[in-house]
Amino acid sequence: MSKTNGVRVRRSIQDLQNDYNSGNKKPLEDVMRAWKGIKDLPPDNPNSFFVIGGYHGEPFRGAGWGNSQYWGGYCNHGNVLFPTWHRMYLVRLEDALRSIPGCADVTQPFWDETAPDSLKNGIPSALTDEFFELDGLKIPNPLRSFVFNKNIVDNISGDNPNYSKRKGYETVRYPLSGLVGNAQEQQQTDAHNALFPDYATNVKLLNTNIVNWLTSTVVVDGQTLANGVADQFKACLNAPNYTLFSNTTSAAEWNDNASAAAQVMPLEQPHNNIHLATGGFDVPGVFDASPIAGANGDMGENDTAGLDPIFFFHHCFIDRVFWLWQKRHNATKDLDVIPEYPGTNSVDNQGPTPGVVPNSWLTPESALAPFKKPNGHFYTSRDCIDIETQLGYTYGPGSLEDIAAAAVQELAAVPAGNSNKVVKVSGLNRASIRGSFVIAVFAVIDGQRHRIAIDGVLSRWNVSGCANCQTHLETKAFASLQLLKAATADKAGIVVEVHTRDGILTLPQPSAGLLPLFEKKLFRVEVR
Repeated sequence: MSKTNGVRVRRSIQDLQNDYNSGNKKPLEDVMRAWKGIKDLPPDNPNSFFVIGGYHGEPFRGAGWGNSQYWGGYCNHGNVLFPTWHRMYLVRLEDALRSIPGCADVTQPFWDETAPDSLKNGIPSALTDEFFELDGLKIPNPLRSFVFNKNIVDNISGDNPNYSKRKGYETVRYPLSGLVGNAQEQQQTDAHNALFPDYATNVKLLNTNIVNWLTSTVVVDGQTLANGVADQFKACLNAPNYTLFSNTTSAAEWNDNASAAAQVMPLEQPHNNIHLATGGFDVPGVFDASPIAGANGDMGENDTAGLDPIFFFHHCFIDRVFWLWQKRHNATKDLDVIPEYPGTNSVDNQGPTPGVVPNSWLTPESALAPFKKPNGHFYTSRDCIDIETQLGYTYGPGSLEDIAAAAVQELAAVPAGNSNKVVKVSGLNRASIRGSFVIAVFAVIDGQRHRIAIDGVLSRWNVSGCANCQTHLETKAFASLQLLKAATADKAGIVVEVHTRDGILTLPQPSAGLLPLFEKKLFRVEVR
């Protein structure tokens, strides 16, 4: 571990990989040793990966099986605690890594998702290689997957426990499926995974999907326009305040009342998209003929995302982008939360976490359970604003930090002669959809479809019985048409597709091809 100004430095996993290939093997070997160590701990050890990975979602905890507002995971999504809760989650994981003998100096690396190598090749091979040599022995790569050392049981679905996963289950990524909770799902998963028997080929498919999500483009009016996740990460750096930057709920409220030029990109949106790209969704409009519609990797659902090791390398990058935004906006000492704004209430997303009072207002003083300070009190957002002085770490070199403010602002500007219209998708209730999904917006110009926006929605697998979901979880999405010439946008037709685990819901509806789930109109589309 290196230090800068006396604080630990979290480095890019690609940098550690490059050092390893150049002969400096110890930094990467220590990371592998620490990760192997926490995964090998028994599932009741507080430093075990099963315990820490399980804080995010499954295995659910608390007495709430019969409560229709119940959520059993600690994670915060869709509210202003999203960046700070996950910041403390990483600190807890890093403390566990350093508890392994010989690993006291280990820091958690980040996957630099917008670095040139990721944009070209996808996930760094240290996170996907099948094996790794450690202390002269060839072992399964500790960063590739996790084999459950204890059952997780879906108590929400009653007699149809579709998200249970038994001891011995190994986490999977795109293009595979990990839905094994009941006999029907197990049969479907076995049939699906049999189509993809070669590990090396599957890694190539995964990396191709990651690259497509990161770098997707659309060609309209003879111009190639970038609208991938890499540009979403750049755009979120321009969010004007912490409340809008922090989460999708607050940003949706703002965007519902904003012009095309004033639309904001919250950090949580590109975060969601990488979850879904890794877990199991193709880029709509790129892989329309793909045979991989049945993919259901663990990163793609809140329930088990935290039990795939890549989760923490992804979130380390998210925390780094959070820190870059803080430095850019002089927010390293304070975070501005707009009182009683959407995204500041405990019912704005998946439901109150254990120990959180339903319908309570969230502030920088809200507890970030289950993470406790040495005095036994829960950490709050106030305790983790400045990562260097309060938490003792910083970030090493990587992408995005050299982007000029003017270049970021240019992403939001409407070019002269282009459209100032916005497509609004609303009325979509997550309780009608199993698991995560993707909203894709297309402009139909001269009979040809052009994808202008893709928004991944990271969701719970089963929300059908959740009263909180039914009353507070309308999903909204907004797509600016500013990439199109005004004349082109005025004559374009708009088609919206919602890609789910069970098929595609489309508006306007085609004459055939919809699944029974989507016989009723489940959302609205307007252009304003």
